[in-house]
Amino acid sequence: MKDDEILRRISDLVDEEHALRERLVAGKLTSEEEHNRIASLEEQLDRCWDLLRQRRARRDVGEDPDFASPRPADEVENYLQ
Repeated sequence: MKDDEILRRISDLVDEEHALRERLVAGKLTSEEEHNRIASLEEQLDRCWDLLRQRRARRDVGEDPDFASPRPADEVENYLQ
């Protein structure tokens, strides 16, 4: 994925998150359904941001950003901030 594709995916995931929260408020889904889907969205967002950071870091040091690859969710989710 190229940077613009990753950013588009991030935007789509954020839009879906907002739509889920609106559906919850409107009573169109349960809080459990919302929570489960939000957890999945957050994991996907973390992986997208990680991939974008990898690409930018490679570019910053003169390497080909296309060699960056998505890391497993359990690896990305356990990073220390």
